[in-house]
Amino acid sequence: MFKSFWGSQEQQAQPRPQEVSTDSWYPPSVANSPGRPGTPSGSSSSGFNVQRPGDRPHSLSPVPPAEAAGIISVLRDKSVDELRKLLSDKDAYQSLLLSLEPVKTENNIKNDLQNATLQLARENLEKDPQIVELRNQCRIIRTTELAAAQEKIHELSKKKEEILTYYSPASLLFRLQEAMNKTDEESEALHRQLLDGEIDLSAFVQKYKKLRTTYHKRALTHLAAKTSLIG
Repeated sequence: MFKSFWGSQEQQAQPRPQEVSTDSWYPPSVANSPGRPGTPSGSSSSGFNVQRPGDRPHSLSPVPPAEAAGIISVLRDKSVDELRKLLSDKDAYQSLLLSLEPVKTENNIKNDLQNATLQLARENLEKDPQIVELRNQCRIIRTTELAAAQEKIHELSKKKEEILTYYSPASLLFRLQEAMNKTDEESEALHRQLLDGEIDLSAFVQKYKKLRTTYHKRALTHLAAKTSLIG
């Protein structure tokens, strides 16, 4: 039946214009074919395309050979009248298209994706109250616990800076110099006490020796530390 249809069409000179209108809803690549239904020849089966009404030819991609063979087998079983109907009846074309296995597979995949997306959306909506509650908790933490923690961190940072400043090399040298000066002043005061007769000689020698020993230890430590820093 399929071959006889091709033969009968080749014997005709030209089809009548009313058989296939140039502004038909059917895809141009099929509607513009000279009086033949959109069935491919054996040599072009690997490039068989399935078009939806209104699709542009350049936006189509070749159908894989296995799928094209299945589509051809479906069309081969159609009578001449059925093939003509596919060219003129949009509903018949759409029904055939939706009955093809590749189209069914694509539609099933699309439906599965849509269902999965809807399920995720429902789950997200169900979690909305929990999200709002967590946001409120975060707001409370920021305004209470976080503020207290930041204040504590500020206090510790300030204390850390004070400790680092107190034990910095410059601060240690300064305090060591002050201790040296204090010991030297105490020595001079003790010497004046001796001159004024406020202390006996034996007590003066014992105290003065101790003060001067302390002074010289601090002086040597100060000199060593200063030399180390300069070096």
